[in-house]
Amino acid sequence: MTTRISHDTLATTVVANDAHDAELGTTPSLRDEKLPTPPEEDDAAPVIVDLYKPLPRLVGVPEEENPLTVRAVVVGIILGSLVNASNVYLGLKTGFLFGASMFGAIFGFGIIKLLTKLFPKVPFLGAPFGPQENSIVQATTAGAGGLGGLFTAALPAMYQLGLMSENPKDDLGRIWTLTLICSFFGLCFTIPLRKFFIVNMARDLNLIFPTPTATALTIHSMHMVAGTEAVNAMKRMKVLALTFFAAISQRVASYYAIGLLYDWHIFTWFFIWGNYQNAAIHVESWGWMFEWTPAFIGSGMLVGLNTALSLFGGTLFAWGILGPILVKYGICNGRALAPDSDKWNQYYSYASLSNGTGPDGVTSPRYWFLWPGVCVLVCTSLAELLVHWRIFALATRYAWENTKTMDFMRKKGGRSRAVFETQSRRSPNRSQSVFREEDFASEKDQVPLWVWGSGTIAMVIVACIISELQFNVNAGLAILASILAIFFAFLGIHGAGVTDVAPLTASANASQLVFGGITSGQGYSTTQAQMINLVAGSIASGAAEMSQELTSDLRTGFLLRTPPKKQFYAQAIGAVAAMFLAPGVFVLFVTAYPCIIHADASDTCAFSAPTVAAWRAVAQAVTEPGITIPLSSGIFALVLGGLAILQVLVKRTVLSGEREKYRAYLPNWMAIGVAFVLPQTVYSSASLLGATIGHLWMKKRRANYDLYCYAVAAGLIAGEGLGGVVGAALQLGGVSGDEYGTHVGCPLDRC
Repeated sequence: MTTRISHDTLATTVVANDAHDAELGTTPSLRDEKLPTPPEEDDAAPVIVDLYKPLPRLVGVPEEENPLTVRAVVVGIILGSLVNASNVYLGLKTGFLFGASMFGAIFGFGIIKLLTKLFPKVPFLGAPFGPQENSIVQATTAGAGGLGGLFTAALPAMYQLGLMSENPKDDLGRIWTLTLICSFFGLCFTIPLRKFFIVNMARDLNLIFPTPTATALTIHSMHMVAGTEAVNAMKRMKVLALTFFAAISQRVASYYAIGLLYDWHIFTWFFIWGNYQNAAIHVESWGWMFEWTPAFIGSGMLVGLNTALSLFGGTLFAWGILGPILVKYGICNGRALAPDSDKWNQYYSYASLSNGTGPDGVTSPRYWFLWPGVCVLVCTSLAELLVHWRIFALATRYAWENTKTMDFMRKKGGRSRAVFETQSRRSPNRSQSVFREEDFASEKDQVPLWVWGSGTIAMVIVACIISELQFNVNAGLAILASILAIFFAFLGIHGAGVTDVAPLTASANASQLVFGGITSGQGYSTTQAQMINLVAGSIASGAAEMSQELTSDLRTGFLLRTPPKKQFYAQAIGAVAAMFLAPGVFVLFVTAYPCIIHADASDTCAFSAPTVAAWRAVAQAVTEPGITIPLSSGIFALVLGGLAILQVLVKRTVLSGEREKYRAYLPNWMAIGVAFVLPQTVYSSASLLGATIGHLWMKKRRANYDLYCYAVAAGLIAGEGLGGVVGAALQLGGVSGDEYGTHVGCPLDRC
């Protein structure tokens, strides 16, 4: 389970075409945006633009001949490196990943604007800076900040199952090649999907791509030649920088007084100093405390009250109501953390992932809740995708109507076939076709066929080679993983375009189930079956993740008229940086905190790694005959999965047209599923606090909220993530809070 949090920052007036949406059975979305008029035309009415076409060119901004500049790439790599390190930390700790696009757009604008002012006469640094170059910074940032899912899910699961070396440093070669495949295979096969999803079918399929569109509009407004928008852009950058460094400082300082500055164990305080000792220690055992985590307070400001309430409601139900009931009636049990202590002998942990194979045969609550959580995530994602079945029919038609291009390609190779010539003559006229949108990018601005085509083939070949030689996985299974990656990317791009949520969780779990079915009964040892499950699943889900990221960037570039070829190269350069950076950060964390890769230490580890637990549990369930799902857990999972599917159907059929406004009151089942899988309560409470702050801020001071909300949230998220990297370095240096800090206020005198 890996959840990527994004945010739709389009807060200005919009116009929706309800009739069109009702016809397609999709959610009305942002179609037209009122852009501010240039400063010299303040009295004129705002210009309403079609968000399915490139934005109007900015008056007074010169044409950008080559937006792919060295400074844009360098700044993008630096910013992406911060996001990458932040995501590895946050993903291992919580299972959540955060997008890099808006962070790169705002911070990149401020940094390069500052360079142009400080070095106006230096050609390399003082050249004019425009929106297309800004989108290159954002694309490079996204490339360098990507693939967090691989290092916070499948890869640690391989170590926990004993499939890799004892020391992760010995596996750097295998990690690099696996990262290479996921990165560049996903980048290459995405290019032909651009015209379908972004140019031709965005309007018909209601693919507004909320966050990429918001990023494009933000960049567009920041680059107005003069007036309030240019000033506001610098204000956002300053606020982002301030919150970024404040979050780093708070996180690093908290290592030395964690019970005072970060984790507030309120029920432990009652246990130590109050009169309600027995009740307090039982509540503490279930993890109920408050954590001053900047990242999740910031994320709550972005996701809104509905998602935050759904996450908190799921947490309260699982870990505050049903979990204690399961323990009371002996269906689940916990583990005493200090059974020999007179003071703390009633302090238990329910965060271990015990699957019932022990002497008592009873599972832990975390294992029991894992299956309902995974079922809800998969059912919700797949149901949302399947209700948009029309996309597959349109994709087939699109491919058929474009066989003229295929025929041209075959003629060049000397292998023309009559069927393609016939279809080329029969293809409907462009004016009669549903695929009638025109692309702003000329042929010279497109990614050449030989680049993405040969790259795709090369990556499949490399996947086969490294699967055989480095992981002892059959090359045919690597080919199947590559095919699944394309399929999952297709579904993920559509999901992100409509809802702003890419169903990466469903892709990961589905890939594991597919390869679990393939290896079943084939004579593979348990170890080899698990290696196939995790390696092939990594290729399928990792490449789909990178594909969805590139498509989002191409959407931003489409609105800003950035040549797709330049964006492709920018993200590829960023991906090269990520290929070396992310493994290094991963090794840093597992060296500082070895419990990350040891399953038996998961309930006392500083990194709960819920995504890792989900991958490992699914791999074990489909490969080990002795692993079973508790009957009560399975029944509960099916019931919740059915309710999630039913809500999707009701939302898409009953709550349409005039009743669509009631959709806002439906619970977010994705958030509920995450709450079941995540054994800590602190993230839901911090998110709820952030959402409440954001809601009140928006209600009381809307203009100020629109100006600063994302900057504040992005700074808090990235700042805590980088603070976690600093903390790992302090741990390795022997100067961490464990050595020189205080644990006052913590249970068992440690946090």
